[in-house]
Amino acid sequence: MKFTDSPVIELTVNGTQLSIQQDNATMHVGTSVWPCSLVLSKFAERWSTTDSSSPNPYAELLDFRGRRAVELGTGCGVAGMAFHLLGLTEIVLTDMVQVMPALKHNLKRNKAALGKYLKTSVVSWSNRDQISALNPPFDLVIAADVVYIEDSVGQLVAAMEALMKDDGVVLLGYQIRSPEADKLFWEMCGVVFEIEKVPHEHLHPEYAYEEADVYIFRKKTKTKSESE
Repeated sequence: MKFTDSPVIELTVNGTQLSIQQDNATMHVGTSVWPCSLVLSKFAERWSTTDSSSPNPYAELLDFRGRRAVELGTGCGVAGMAFHLLGLTEIVLTDMVQVMPALKHNLKRNKAALGKYLKTSVVSWSNRDQISALNPPFDLVIAADVVYIEDSVGQLVAAMEALMKDDGVVLLGYQIRSPEADKLFWEMCGVVFEIEKVPHEHLHPEYAYEEADVYIFRKKTKTKSESE
């Protein structure tokens, strides 16, 4: 891989600087850093490092003690690394096999900043065996900029549902990449999840991009007939 000519993205999280090398030569979307991973990371930082005496609507959500997490479509690993630095130490970063060289390169590059080499796993959203091998369910499912192909939307929503606990949460960094995929994604999510959109003013002021948003998903409570 030729990382030497690829731009470097630097992101400071909780006082530690991450340095991410993109591999744009692969022409794969997963080897570039997309804005929503930065927006989601800095949203989490803003509220997880807030003084305890200040009002914090996300205090419980971002209390990572004793919680397990998985990131879907991690790409170069920005969000997963950021959440680790914020105290989410039990996290596994997942993506397709084609993205693994770029991910592993960046985990190695940032190992000193992270204090360890984070766990990774090859996961195709439609592969039930790979999803089961992650040992779900998880307290948190993290994803950023993962909705861009209409054909993969159903697989993504099913993977989110399968991976999260009944009382778990999806934290999603989102930007419209395809109108068709966008429409289908929200239709399918509306069936499975209670959806909360984070107010734009709650994003990190330096990472509140107009076109990017953060969402919180929780599973809808099933009725007795639906459970049977």
